[in-house]
Amino acid sequence: MFEDLPLLPSDPILGLSVAYREDPNPDKVDLGVGVYRNEAGATPIMAAVAAAEQERLRAETSKAYTFPAGYPGANEVVNELLLGAGHSALRADRVRSIQTPGGCGALRVAAELITRARPKARVWVSTPSWANHVPLLGGAGLTLEEYPYYDYESHSLDFESMLSVLTRVPAGDVVLFHASCHNPSGADLSPEQWRQLTDLALERNFVPLIDSAYQGLGEGLEEDAFGPRLMAERLPEVIVASSFSKNFGLYRERAGALTLVSANTEQALACHSQLLSVTRGLYSMPPAHGSAIVDIILHSPELTRLWSDELAQMRARIQGLRQALVATLANHLPERDFSFIARERGMFSFLGLSEAQVARLRTDYSIYMTANSRINVAGLSDDKMDYVGRAIAQAVSTD
Repeated sequence: MFEDLPLLPSDPILGLSVAYREDPNPDKVDLGVGVYRNEAGATPIMAAVAAAEQERLRAETSKAYTFPAGYPGANEVVNELLLGAGHSALRADRVRSIQTPGGCGALRVAAELITRARPKARVWVSTPSWANHVPLLGGAGLTLEEYPYYDYESHSLDFESMLSVLTRVPAGDVVLFHASCHNPSGADLSPEQWRQLTDLALERNFVPLIDSAYQGLGEGLEEDAFGPRLMAERLPEVIVASSFSKNFGLYRERAGALTLVSANTEQALACHSQLLSVTRGLYSMPPAHGSAIVDIILHSPELTRLWSDELAQMRARIQGLRQALVATLANHLPERDFSFIARERGMFSFLGLSEAQVARLRTDYSIYMTANSRINVAGLSDDKMDYVGRAIAQAVSTD
């Protein structure tokens, strides 16, 4: 059966981790894989998460399956985190959520549901976008289209070009947006741009699919949810895939949620039943541990404050690293403007280097990043900052 299956190349990003681990250079720097790291280069367990895990271990009495929609109570707090307590869509009973195996699981379940509802619907994805959007959505049989988003020359959001394409999106198609901390560019939509896109969705009757993977790591928990909250208030249908890998540090627990905002309660109930049918055929029951941690934290005022404070510290550290990198590059490479890095948000930015320069950084300095020079800013540290700045200057100047 399997003798004709070819050997596939490693995932380009995950392959960087393997190469980094095997590199003996003590000065090596991993700016590839998108995980948060502290100054010591570790991805720590947040104190609020550790406390919630202790509470879960104390109170847990069974390893029986959880409910098909997920750990009891988790969907309630996830809806309030995403939309805000008292949101009009919640008051109108138009919202249903399920817990999923990470944000990836949420995106794939969304794709399967879209295929059921409208098999010929196309999904419009930004250029660039997170690479895994393509297999997660396309693997369900959906046709993907692209719309322009990032201008590599000016290192900024190309909103005019974006609008010019989205004004031609047919009714019933789906448009994928990043809620905040755009991956991989770090260039985010402003509140006014979200308003224009919401107006356009009403006019064109397309359905937004919002990937919310970094709430709280951009401007703040409330600010980063501006787009989803606005669209959920004004549009009849919105799909949101949430991940708790980054903002709760629950990477390996695969904790996520899929939220559907429907036109009315009747449709919300119908869509919820369809979601449970989809997941029954994919993975049957969702994992419980990560969702339980989120539930415990967000149902405890004390742990919520602790988590929010920790998240604010992570956010401030990332932004501080951005500013430090700009200053360091200005010192070592004054003829080139990298100030855009400080204006962007979240964990990622493009440096604007060529593939040859990226390869030189890896070969000569053991600095790892993707071939398109996308870096994980959180992989930097104060003690490696000057080393990275000097290496980038050397890589650029040798051309």
